[in-house]
Amino acid sequence: MKNPVVHLELCTGNLAAACAFYGRLFGWHPEKIDVGAASYFGLDLANSVEGGVVECENDRGLWLPYVEVTDIKGATLHADELGAAVTLPPREGPAGWRSVVSTPAGGDVALWQPKR
Repeated sequence: MKNPVVHLELCTGNLAAACAFYGRLFGWHPEKIDVGAASYFGLDLANSVEGGVVECENDRGLWLPYVEVTDIKGATLHADELGAAVTLPPREGPAGWRSVVSTPAGGDVALWQPKR
């Protein structure tokens, strides 16, 4: 079974401007989601991939794909063994576990194991 991309998350230094731009360009409708002290907006991408926008201290916005895995610890370890840098070790959230790895060829990817 292939590991599907299940979520696209934009990390941006200007949350309001990013939400407004993508809303006007693609008709994506940001919806504020309460995650405590942070600001997070879910995006209606109108397909099977979910989306979100979070404000980060970045000069340039970065899209982070989330790839679903069945074993977050095993997949993170495997990425490390293949030469990726683990920039966020496995961490539990309300809906599942995620980690982030930086691939040797460039680019980050989040590994995602949902709670069932």
